[in-house]
Amino acid sequence: MAKSYAQLHGKRVVVMGLGRFGGGIGVTRFLIRHRANVLVTDLAPVAQLRDSLVALDGLEFKARLGEHCADDFIGADLIVVNPAVDPRDNKYLQAAHHAGVPTTTEIGLLVQRLPNRMRTIGVTGTAGKSTTTAMIGHILRKTLGEDRVHVGGNIGGSLLESLDNIHENDWVVLELSSFMLESLNSERWSPHLAVVTNLTPNHLDRHGTYSAYMQAKRVILDYQDMEHDVACLGPDVQKQGFVTQRHTRHLVGFNDAIVPDDLTIPLPGRHNQHNAYLAELAVSEAQIASCGEARQGLSDFTGLPHRLQLVAEHAGVRYFNDSKSTTPDAAIRAIESFDRGKVHVIVGGYDKKSDLSKLVACVTERCCAVYTVGMTGGAIADECDAASDGTQVVRCTTVDRAVRETTTRVHAGEVVLLSPGCASWDQFDNYESRGAAFVEAVLRYPGKGAPPVH
Repeated sequence: MAKSYAQLHGKRVVVMGLGRFGGGIGVTRFLIRHRANVLVTDLAPVAQLRDSLVALDGLEFKARLGEHCADDFIGADLIVVNPAVDPRDNKYLQAAHHAGVPTTTEIGLLVQRLPNRMRTIGVTGTAGKSTTTAMIGHILRKTLGEDRVHVGGNIGGSLLESLDNIHENDWVVLELSSFMLESLNSERWSPHLAVVTNLTPNHLDRHGTYSAYMQAKRVILDYQDMEHDVACLGPDVQKQGFVTQRHTRHLVGFNDAIVPDDLTIPLPGRHNQHNAYLAELAVSEAQIASCGEARQGLSDFTGLPHRLQLVAEHAGVRYFNDSKSTTPDAAIRAIESFDRGKVHVIVGGYDKKSDLSKLVACVTERCCAVYTVGMTGGAIADECDAASDGTQVVRCTTVDRAVRETTTRVHAGEVVLLSPGCASWDQFDNYESRGAAFVEAVLRYPGKGAPPVH
């Protein structure tokens, strides 16, 4: 390997950002196993990192918690940066750069060590990337067997700890966020087969502009081989100028009209049909199975938690947890998965500076009631009040109260949908916690006419 950090034995490695939810656990274990001298540093105090530290119990490493120290970065041989760390104007990373210390990420360490790039599938997009990644993995495992397929990246869990079990002819499927792809630019790496679900503005609080966000996403294509690599693109991705002349010539795209009407999966929503069709195309282009065989492989795919997940049904009312919906477009797709006038939707959360006007228009046009929560809840409620033509607008502040408010308004045949269209960080640590709060509230406050839940 040409990388200066190929050999880790004895190197002073700083892991910047352990994370409260274990984002740095896998890479820390990997570094220790390869006999690096590891320092984990995180701005969060010990009390907030307790669960992550317990997962590393018994391993030998140093920790600086509750603060960073510039000397740690200047004196390192390598810095592994958590994707959640914004590198822009970060004084510690700038100090490391001026001192000539190389930086990488968990995903960077992984891709440089994978045995065969021609057996890699990378999935990105604003929405649907986790579901599409899981769909591709599901098909491959049913076709090739569990042992020959490895799914990781942003979908959760580090594959670094599984490297010894990834062989030359195995397939690796990676969900790649814009933060991960941005970091992979320095690795000059793109997967053999790139899948892009869709593109709408997101993470503008981090990337600044939609153009910069697109540029980060475009890394999934930037280092592909023009002759031998493949890109599978969802509807309208190519129309946005995402693909340029420098990118692979083997493009497989489709529009909404091409998706077969007989493509049936156990998940609601046209967008999930798009995800399934992309998964079929990817597997077919990888020459692992035909589209028909891939479709059959998805017949028992039940989806992922917090993504249009049916969590309960009471007296004819269905309750769906779509807490992973952190953008307005994702919420719109969720709302459009159900019949007009049948949806009670819970929206709002942390303000990522997204334009919420299209979400407001969709809510007031299609939903019988909207329940607003979180930091953006007030503004959404105001806009809905101004635009509403019969949609009830209920200001709730919290998810718990929103579910409770539905109980006097919802009727059999209707849907209660948590699809916030915003991030969760104003009231929750992550979208999983928000989804769990919704499920707890659903069990606490059953729908109108429903029997008590014990």
